[in-house]
Amino acid sequence: MTAAALALVLVAAAVHAGWNYFLKTARGGPAFMALVAIVAAIVWAPVAAGQWLWQGYVFQWVHLLPVLASAAIHTAYFVLLDRGYRHGDLSVVYPLARATGPVLTIAAAMLLLGERPGTPALAGAALVILGAYLLTGNPLRLFSRDRPKGAGFALLTGCTIALYTVVDKIAMSHYLIPPIVFDWSCIAFRLFMLWPLAVRGNPGALRESWRVDRRAIILVALLSPLAYILVLTAMVFTPVSYVAPAREVSILFAALLGAHFLKERDPVRRLVAAAAIVLGIVGLALG
Repeated sequence: MTAAALALVLVAAAVHAGWNYFLKTARGGPAFMALVAIVAAIVWAPVAAGQWLWQGYVFQWVHLLPVLASAAIHTAYFVLLDRGYRHGDLSVVYPLARATGPVLTIAAAMLLLGERPGTPALAGAALVILGAYLLTGNPLRLFSRDRPKGAGFALLTGCTIALYTVVDKIAMSHYLIPPIVFDWSCIAFRLFMLWPLAVRGNPGALRESWRVDRRAIILVALLSPLAYILVLTAMVFTPVSYVAPAREVSILFAALLGAHFLKERDPVRRLVAAAAIVLGIVGLALG
């Protein structure tokens, strides 16, 4: 992984952890997510238009396939992530979701895209994933009845991460859709998919969510696309099997946010897990 790609991914990781913290501390729900999509579509529209014109992007109807697929997967991602945060802690849901995604992404990249990451990268990815699971406590509990609250939603969220990462890599490298244009298009279609969930049985849900969570809605709308646009940019010139695990350094930032602001416990385990993640990032950089 080049220094430029690593820098993009690390900045994206810090931004990503930030918007997840704001989602966790908000009331959330489908109305919240729909409002995030509305604000993001408005704010990022000029930027997407600028990239479209600057790069001379030529739209083709076949480009709708990856856009619609990614929008649908991202809709499931946001709904599952939000449900996970309503049931579990940030330090459980976030690491599990972020660690499950790379495991499946690397396997898919090797099987479907023909990527062959080197030994240091694979060892680094393994350390990142191990550290993420250590942050949740005993990994053997994940599939038992006494698993941590929100773990089920987190694991399902991880599956959607793997799916949209592979789909979006194809959109970037095969169809050559500019990253910001692609992400904005996905946001726009995601809004239409979220809208029925947001207003179902409660026409005033959007107004109430805006009144209660306006600050969090705006911050998530700004930071969520920014984090992913940085990742998409890195994927233009970097194998997805390197980018997907490297971005999981966001778990470090999320752990710090959870410990400092949410007063979450067990600092020794967090430090051990954080060390494993840092060593893993070094392996990815060398790989």
